[in-house]
Amino acid sequence: MKLDDIDKKLLSLLQKNSKQTTKQLSLLLGLSVTAVYERIKKLEREEVITNYVALLNKNKIEKSFLVFCHVKLEKHAKDHIVIFEREVSKLEEVTECFHISGDYDYILKVHVKDMDEYRGFMINKLTALKHIGSTHSVFTIGEVKNSNVITL
Repeated sequence: MKLDDIDKKLLSLLQKNSKQTTKQLSLLLGLSVTAVYERIKKLEREEVITNYVALLNKNKIEKSFLVFCHVKLEKHAKDHIVIFEREVSKLEEVTECFHISGDYDYILKVHVKDMDEYRGFMINKLTALKHIGSTHSVFTIGEVKNSNVITL
């Protein structure tokens, strides 16, 4: 799907605040409410817009300890990859998982309350998964930038 300038502006506005009404968006874009509604529906149908979410303050929900955990599998066999990806997707502490290049095979973004909770996660959940060869954890000190907005 080819995005025109209005689609890009609409997507930028929705990324900043997806709770805006079609009326508010129509005023900002200079379009009718119906035109904005139809554009949004088309972007959803084409899976340009895949989801709407509420972003949470991690401090208020006691999940502010952020760890990036590198995982190396024992070997790169297809069955090991499939099993690992299926099982890691079930871990609620893992908010993101990427298959990566380099010394490790995956990087996980893990949100927990504190070091004790992370230790429990590592011992009871992550290292209990099959085919993990090694892990390497990096603990964040502070957040410099955290954005979900993709510039169009």
